[in-house]
Amino acid sequence: MKVRDIASIIETFAPLSLQENFDNSGLNVGNPDAEVSGILLCVDVTEAVLDEATALGANLIVSHHPLLFHPLRRVTGADASQRIVARCLIAGISLYAAHTNLDNALGGMNFRLGTILGLKNMTFLRPQNTSSVPSGSGVVGDLPASRPTFELLREIKEQLHCGTIRYSALCRPQTSRIALVTGSGATFIEDAVAANADLYLSADFKYNDFYTPDNRIVVADLGHFASEYCAIELLHDVITKKIANFAVHRSESSVDPVNYLI
Repeated sequence: MKVRDIASIIETFAPLSLQENFDNSGLNVGNPDAEVSGILLCVDVTEAVLDEATALGANLIVSHHPLLFHPLRRVTGADASQRIVARCLIAGISLYAAHTNLDNALGGMNFRLGTILGLKNMTFLRPQNTSSVPSGSGVVGDLPASRPTFELLREIKEQLHCGTIRYSALCRPQTSRIALVTGSGATFIEDAVAANADLYLSADFKYNDFYTPDNRIVVADLGHFASEYCAIELLHDVITKKIANFAVHRSESSVDPVNYLI
């Protein structure tokens, strides 16, 4: 099994053509023809994750967030990205990222989080009409039964292991319809309103974003990592469905970089 074979499995599910133009999904570091001894799945590539891969004998790290999101102008060990790249090149470890293509794919990140939360009848929140395959941003779906909004937020916090949940005015005391976007999603608040959702779940809201709902919807910030941790299980399912007997590990070192004082 080569790096390009694993890439092909992922890209069949989430084609690179679905990624946003600012993104850098795909093989970031490594040789596509290198033989794969094992795979480690994570949200972010950190030095701790790289240590874990080395200990496991995994020479391919598949992450959700690309390590090389911005151009790397030098490799001098001046920051974590440079140190990781240098170590990977020396050790023969490849880095592959499935980011916004995994977000935008049918059955991708947003559908996975919606499934975890028990949503039914899910559709894209903002469908993309420029792709030859069904794709889009976010999802909107229905709960099996209406729930008290505050109680629901408490359950989601526990279920997703959120450090905290920030939310706007509880103008909808009951929730039966939820819209969500994994990761940064403040720009989709109006889409959630248009979709007649009672509650919109996403992350990285700024102060003024909590005024945007204007008593039309409740918005809740789950935290970026908590909303995207499901990437590990999703990637595990995508890969092992095709190669069931291969060494595919879920990282135990992939943790939220944000700490919360509760």
